[in-house]
Amino acid sequence: MPDVFGPKYRIGDNAFTIQYMQRKGFSKMPGTHNHPFYELYYLLQGERTYFINGTVVTARRGDMVIVHPYDVHKTASSQVPEFERVLINFTEQFVHSEPGTETMNLEAGVPLLPFPNRSRLLRFSLKDQAAVEQLLREMLSECAEQQPGFEMYVKALLHQLLVRMHRQSRALELEPPHPLHPMHAKISEIATYLNGHFQEEISLERVAKQFYISVSYLSRMFKKVTGFHFREYVQVIRVNEAQRLLRETQEKVLTIAERSGFEHVAHFNTTFKKLTGVSPLRYRKQQQAGTGKAVSRSRT
Repeated sequence: MPDVFGPKYRIGDNAFTIQYMQRKGFSKMPGTHNHPFYELYYLLQGERTYFINGTVVTARRGDMVIVHPYDVHKTASSQVPEFERVLINFTEQFVHSEPGTETMNLEAGVPLLPFPNRSRLLRFSLKDQAAVEQLLREMLSECAEQQPGFEMYVKALLHQLLVRMHRQSRALELEPPHPLHPMHAKISEIATYLNGHFQEEISLERVAKQFYISVSYLSRMFKKVTGFHFREYVQVIRVNEAQRLLRETQEKVLTIAERSGFEHVAHFNTTFKKLTGVSPLRYRKQQQAGTGKAVSRSRT
């Protein structure tokens, strides 16, 4: 059976997108990836490995991967190459554009956003899988047919999906965590360390020594598990921190470069533009103008 890439349906200026896909063979996201909107990745069949902010998760049938805005993530094939999924991207404004939804709380109901515990994986029961998949089918159908009022209908379906996800999230808090594969656990430990020490001088040799791993093994396994080369991942988390500071502060670029772990502002500017496509000052202007956009690759 050939690969199937369904249409990518959009509402508004990419305030909401949804796409169905089925692929055979091994594949992975081609580059670094983060964006200013939420991502929901629901796996209908197969298996995928997700690497999110230093944590490795393996998604299987009936699992939903939740990625918060600006969280660095990458996805690739596991030992099971085939997969079938539905991918949804949406902004917080799309969810909260109806009066009253922005003020929901636990006493009144559930908070639709931000989602608790940030990026994570949700594992639904068979009963809940059927309900979730029905909601996804209805979203795809409404976007394809575009009958009068379909935008409102899709938003209502998304609200139902978010409520179900919150219920499932609370239920999972009572369950013991699923153990990671030993190799995944070690790489997750190292990635977590990098996320907490990116402002310091970091080298592959130093980290390998600290975690009692050979340099060659760490280099090979880090790329295999995360999809990133070691040095590339350090650059990604540093640039991700710089993006946050550019969005949330008025600090000078030189100060932001130093706080993000770059020794030289020229190297910072070059790396930032390489990974984001724009200069730091251009990125800040885009964010202030509300026009900052990230390319969302959908072939994963």
